[in-house]
Amino acid sequence: MRQCVGMWRHPILKAVLLVYIGWGGWNWFSNRPIHPPDGVLAADDPQQTNVLSGDKVHVGRWTLTVRADYQITARILARERYRFDALSDLVPEDLALGWGPMSDNRILRAIDISQSNRFYYWRAPASSPLPKDSIIIHSANTHVVPQNPTIARQLSRLRPGQIVTLSGELVDGVRDDGMWIRTSLVRNDTGAGACEVLLVSDVTTLPQ
Repeated sequence: MRQCVGMWRHPILKAVLLVYIGWGGWNWFSNRPIHPPDGVLAADDPQQTNVLSGDKVHVGRWTLTVRADYQITARILARERYRFDALSDLVPEDLALGWGPMSDNRILRAIDISQSNRFYYWRAPASSPLPKDSIIIHSANTHVVPQNPTIARQLSRLRPGQIVTLSGELVDGVRDDGMWIRTSLVRNDTGAGACEVLLVSDVTTLPQ
């Protein structure tokens, strides 16, 4: 009986391993970075118009309050998916976005960029050609909330290095169990609460 169980488990484990390797390979391929040319590729600052209407939008268990109309054209510096954390039912992924000098390879080569735990991290050497304050005001971690399944698919296909225009609304959110999230409305903040929460209604990418 022990031998039969071993013979039965072996092909199952082998199949699971092959599926895992195949999934990992596809995940890497679909998320591999794009390498654009040197130069400022997204020159303009994000466009924001604050609103006072307090319009409500319902997304699943969440009630969102509109704080501003927002449009940004930026380079994707990093992208992180979240499937199991407290916000994943509303925000399936975060995009670290850079514009102005933070969309230029010549600047980015000197800066280490990463994402984890809903934060975007950067580290620049003392010799970096871009001052700390300029890095802060030309980049941001954005919690992207897809308005519908089509937008969700478009967001899921974005890759680091791409230039993307995202249009929508900055929102605060409250879930029916009391969980909440607040959007930033400025570009010069850092730390907890500094992320934009963007309900995305349109995604446009430049041809690669």
